[in-house]
Amino acid sequence: MGQGKEGQEGNGRKVRSCGLNFIDLMVRQGNIDNPPKTPLVPGFECSGIVEALGDSVKGYEIGDRVMAFVNYNAWAEVVCTPVEFVYKIPDDMSFSEAAAFPMNFVTAYMMLFEVANLREGMSVLVHSAGGGVGQAVAQLCSTVPNVTVFGTASTFKHEAIKGSMTHLFDRNADYVQEVKRISAEGVDIVLDCLCGDNTGKGLSLLKPLGTYILYGSSNMVTGETKSFFSFAKSWWQVEKVNPIKLYEENKVIAGFSLLNLLFKQGRAGLIRGVVDKLTELYNQKKIKPVVDSLWALEEVKEAMQRIHDRGNIGKLILDVEKTPTPLMANDSTETSEAGEEEEDHEGDSENKERMPFIQ
Repeated sequence: MGQGKEGQEGNGRKVRSCGLNFIDLMVRQGNIDNPPKTPLVPGFECSGIVEALGDSVKGYEIGDRVMAFVNYNAWAEVVCTPVEFVYKIPDDMSFSEAAAFPMNFVTAYMMLFEVANLREGMSVLVHSAGGGVGQAVAQLCSTVPNVTVFGTASTFKHEAIKGSMTHLFDRNADYVQEVKRISAEGVDIVLDCLCGDNTGKGLSLLKPLGTYILYGSSNMVTGETKSFFSFAKSWWQVEKVNPIKLYEENKVIAGFSLLNLLFKQGRAGLIRGVVDKLTELYNQKKIKPVVDSLWALEEVKEAMQRIHDRGNIGKLILDVEKTPTPLMANDSTETSEAGEEEEDHEGDSENKERMPFIQ
């Protein structure tokens, strides 16, 4: 398999596992700018075994275990991508962990260390703390001494993830007052994947010289804003960011998109250096991808519904070699790797009110 996209030398792989991310749901709903014309194969990250190499590719051999970013087309049995987006998998890392590794950990690392300059003694607020990025943020924060991590998540996730957070709040609670009760000055870093009215809340929590980073808009696909127009309206209702106020309060507001950095802005070399650092941390057993569940490709509908409903703790993985799990009676959207029905989460009533993602 020769050339990758745009004439770059490619690396062809037999895929074993693929990552499922919120961006895939946004693609499914059409909530992104300039998506490729249909028909298209979704997916932006995968892991597998090298089956073929471009003529001038160096550093890889057929049979190597690798993980990669792909500009769409990752959810397939065989993919080809330019070699600059391909990385070798550590010996002790499984294919499912490798598919859960690039997007979440590179995003978390870039935001914490490249954008916000996390240092000893700082404090971080992260939303969706039980998700793949949230858990990666928590693990990376633990590699820096005396970092305080505040997290928001649905109540039913608290027992499973409380060990990774210093302080954990219900996602529907008034987390601003909760944080200020513990830290009157607020926090040094806010990582916001929700947007909407959380933007003003996040900025209000920043200490002087603090950094707010918007890296997603998951509310746009979970039924909390029912359409692009209601999403835009929610932004319009947010107090506008005033540059003079930022100046007076010594606050920083930033945005981060890993896929744009890779595929539109040509920073693959920077990302390779980050993957190398993360691989070293993995080999030192300081970080480890959290895999929520494995799904067959045929189960992508149910897997998307699970992430849409925020039912996952860690990353959902599409396993190319997995056979579909028989669905439980009366519940086609909440089966896990073991084929067990998820418990009904009392108190997380917001999930019950959301519109289904797949209709």
